[in-house]
Amino acid sequence: MILVTGGAGFIGANFVLDWLGAMQEPVVNLDLLTYAGNLHNLDALRADARHVFVRGDICDRALVQTLLSTHRPRAIVHFAAESHVDRSIHGPDAFIQTNVVGTFSLLEEARAYWTALSGSEQQQFRFLHVSTDEVYGSLEAHDPAFSEATPYAPNSPYSASKAGADHLVRAYHHTYGLPTLTTNCSNNYGPFQFPEKLVPLMIHHALSGQSLPIYGDGKNVRDWLYVGDHCAALRVVLDKGRVGETYNIGGQSEKTNLEVVHTLCELLEQMQPHTTRRYIDLITYVKDRAGHDRRYAINAEKISHELGWQPSETFASGFARTVRWYLENQAWVSNVTSGAYRSWLDKNYHAEAVR
Repeated sequence: MILVTGGAGFIGANFVLDWLGAMQEPVVNLDLLTYAGNLHNLDALRADARHVFVRGDICDRALVQTLLSTHRPRAIVHFAAESHVDRSIHGPDAFIQTNVVGTFSLLEEARAYWTALSGSEQQQFRFLHVSTDEVYGSLEAHDPAFSEATPYAPNSPYSASKAGADHLVRAYHHTYGLPTLTTNCSNNYGPFQFPEKLVPLMIHHALSGQSLPIYGDGKNVRDWLYVGDHCAALRVVLDKGRVGETYNIGGQSEKTNLEVVHTLCELLEQMQPHTTRRYIDLITYVKDRAGHDRRYAINAEKISHELGWQPSETFASGFARTVRWYLENQAWVSNVTSGAYRSWLDKNYHAEAVR
């Protein structure tokens, strides 16, 4: 049994689905179901007894303690986080509460649980903290890619809150001996991503004939990682990673935002061409966001050399899979963009936990 936090969100849900598709080990899934958490992401598991969903907050230490003592997981995989930079600029409070205070609360309960385990169970236990490359700050065009030794230099409330969480995880290993693992990943894309992020936002806007807004000059660079590759890397780190270590996970696909949007437009022209206009003509440029980091790049040599992981998807293959998924799952998109999934949640679950 493993405990996953934030397992109804984009990356968390993909992880849970892939985990239960690859192995028999059950999952207890703790998620507060904020705006980006969606139980419909997990519809495929409705009849699967290996998946136990609990609606709750990682800051609720009594709930976390109960889950740990009841289910006795051999690992915690911690995804739960506020994650959108734009939202953190306009409302940083929730990011500090969830990403810093929430991680601290989870670490405290994990430490108490781990300390009380028997010898073999204690040796096997792991706390895997899933973080972001944004904690490293911004790179210039010719700077070397982020490595695990790159000094932290977060530039947004979001990245600062994740950096704070990373430091707490590190401290709990070095001070208390808690067997932690940390991963820092690049920009994920793929199925079930909430349509405020670049890729699903652009697909949704393009299909509905809306403008495709690009910040600044569109030349901000990110390394793009298919979510399925990220989930595979996390399974490898949990299985073989060295306790106390950090592993960077990247897709080996540095692209400007403009290149990403052009690629999406080209794919849509192939898969669902419009009769009267070209998707690329919908591109518009808008005022850049405050403190917009110019470039992120991941050096993933450590996880490759130590653990043997490499991404399976190229930029071309991963984006083709992603666009195809959104075209084939327009009901999911409509449900999310209309807010209907929130009404469904309130009607079916109110504020109570799902046990």
